[in-house]
Amino acid sequence: MRAISAVIAVLALTVVGLFAGDTGSLEKQAALSQAPDFKALDYKGNTYSLSQYKGHVVVLEWLNPECPFVQRHYREGTFTRLASEYKDKGVVWLAVNSTSSQGVEQNKEWAEKNHVSYPILVDKDGQVGHLFKAKTTPHLFVVDPNGELIYEGAVDDDPSGNKEQRTVYVKNAIDAALAGALPAVRETKSYGCNVKYMN
Repeated sequence: MRAISAVIAVLALTVVGLFAGDTGSLEKQAALSQAPDFKALDYKGNTYSLSQYKGHVVVLEWLNPECPFVQRHYREGTFTRLASEYKDKGVVWLAVNSTSSQGVEQNKEWAEKNHVSYPILVDKDGQVGHLFKAKTTPHLFVVDPNGELIYEGAVDDDPSGNKEQRTVYVKNAIDAALAGALPAVRETKSYGCNVKYMN
């Protein structure tokens, strides 16, 4: 009887383990979500959509030229450097300005002043920002080649800009996406100024 009981116990644990494994797998799948598609114009009048970059890693960066956090990162070259570093690997970098009071001229001035080579999308009505629920400037999103959102949040772990060594979450997410994997950290709390939406 003891032997039979032991066998039953082992089988029960095995079944529980299998179901636990399945649940974990389902939870992992559920955690992945398709990034919403959009169409928006940049300050040059060119149309961009997320779907046109299927098969590429895409980084979306929310910006507001009047935000001190954005200004600091552009002084340091955070975004322009990352965009340049990964450009030859097929990574697409798109900045989005959802500030309701800013349009073509402000984005153009910012791009020229900071030597921005990637598009800055004009989102005065906040449609793209609301789609992604962008909360701050900056706020970063990384989309993998399958169109799945694999990271959202802060660019790094240094809101005050005082750390000598930073964990750059966005860089880690890009590297993971290029390797066909998920980043160890998939979501963080973004820091910066609130996005100045129209409504």
